[in-house]
Amino acid sequence: MTLKLRALTEEQKKQFDAEGYLVVKGLFAEEDLAVIDRAFEEIGNRVVPGHFEPDLSADGVDPLKRYPRVMHPHRFDETAKRYMLHRPVMDVLADLYGEEALAAQSMFYYKPPGSRGQALHQDNFYLKVEPGNCIAAWTAVDPADEENGGLLVVPRTNDYDIVCPDLADSKESFTTHYVKPPKEEKAMPVVMDRGDVLFFNGNLIHGSYRNKTKDRFRRAFICHYANESATRISSFYRPLFRADGTEIDLELNEDGGPCGVEFETLYPH
Repeated sequence: MTLKLRALTEEQKKQFDAEGYLVVKGLFAEEDLAVIDRAFEEIGNRVVPGHFEPDLSADGVDPLKRYPRVMHPHRFDETAKRYMLHRPVMDVLADLYGEEALAAQSMFYYKPPGSRGQALHQDNFYLKVEPGNCIAAWTAVDPADEENGGLLVVPRTNDYDIVCPDLADSKESFTTHYVKPPKEEKAMPVVMDRGDVLFFNGNLIHGSYRNKTKDRFRRAFICHYANESATRISSFYRPLFRADGTEIDLELNEDGGPCGVEFETLYPH
């Protein structure tokens, strides 16, 4: 059953359907962001095996050794779980899907000054949500722009097939996969204020450049979701959660995708 629009205008919905992405301004209030600030400041000063394993004595040659991304913080931190299920975000997702959303993943990026970016890629290559697709909700905890490595999107690639990626430039990307955009489309920066949320389709090609600043972090809280009618997903993203926090498990998607089941460099996103 199609839900009545609750959070978005018809124009916003049409933009997402046509372009593959949508920025919703100010979806996180400052009091919520202050809670997130405190939670991830605390996480950033310790090691959480399997989720956040920084080198606390790193000398600064590679800033990401000291501040790698935090994977699945909702599995050990109540603040992350609470805001993965943030009601305004879940309402927007329900509008975009036309049904309720299931939360599959959370991440926190510190992206300190000087750190590498992430090569262009497609999220559903990793999540393998079927039938349907994943949608990302990318929340700017710090203002994000071209200088500090804000996100890049390739508009209108939301209908582009999931492809087997090429090898990324390790000097500029901390991940190893790269998806080349179609000739007629170019990556464009998405400038965001603190508290804005960027939603994008799982096929949309996107990534980020290096943080070129000397004194600005580009922190972001990023979550991925599946449509409620999906039945399969990759193993790394199970279990999922309904908006009320109850767990739900989908079948394991064992399809190797465009690279086949022997694509050895496939890793959690």
